[in-house]
Amino acid sequence: MNIIDSFRLDGRVAVVTGAGKGIGEGIAVGLAEAGADLALVARTQADLERVAEAIRAGGRRALVVPCDVADVAAIPAAVGEVVGAYGQIDVLVNCAGIQRRMTVLDATVEGWEQVINTNLRSAYFMTQAVGKVMVQQRRGKIISIASMTTYRGFHAISPYGISKAGIANFTKYLAVEWAPYNIQANAIAPGWITTPMTAQMGEDRVRWVCDHVPQGKFGTPRDVAGLAVFLASAASDYITGQTIPVDGGFLAGNPWPTTASRP
Repeated sequence: MNIIDSFRLDGRVAVVTGAGKGIGEGIAVGLAEAGADLALVARTQADLERVAEAIRAGGRRALVVPCDVADVAAIPAAVGEVVGAYGQIDVLVNCAGIQRRMTVLDATVEGWEQVINTNLRSAYFMTQAVGKVMVQQRRGKIISIASMTTYRGFHAISPYGISKAGIANFTKYLAVEWAPYNIQANAIAPGWITTPMTAQMGEDRVRWVCDHVPQGKFGTPRDVAGLAVFLASAASDYITGQTIPVDGGFLAGNPWPTTASRP
């Protein structure tokens, strides 16, 4: 296979959760541009229909599957709908996620469960359901979305950080257990990406990010989508169990508190 062709996803079917906006939308569109047909999963049908329309305009198929993946009882039916429509699932992207600000002292069981159930439990059981299809096919790619909080602690978002650390560890277990079935599992850890979630950040936090990221700016969903396409393709067949940052250099180090070094 030509090296460029190994990045193509023609003939592949990808399921993306959290596909209605933000990083999930960017990844879904990117996978379609690389040749995949999509199954779009999220709670809000109107968002999914908008993304599906854009994918279809590019010549790929897009199946809209409204589903709250935090309700794990709904997952098998959603996966069954995808298999019924396409007959296969080659790529799963676990992107559904929420954040709730709470300190450890102020955290509630309800708030904890909202975050953990949406960010971690749903990814686990969505992967289980899709994995049963991939094991039968003897091939598959699992891509889950981690975070900078996988690596570093930040104030008042401990349940979110714990869920994202869990994603990275879950990815390692998948890589080991499913290697015999030719299934690769990896995670992407985005830094600060311009999305509806980060749009809620105050000016002081935006300034802090730009001061601490070596590239001095937020990324875009397209920055994440490029890595997702690579991890979904044959070009990454010998990469598994990894969590790869897309962070503008944040984890590499932080600039000194001065603008003198910036052009």
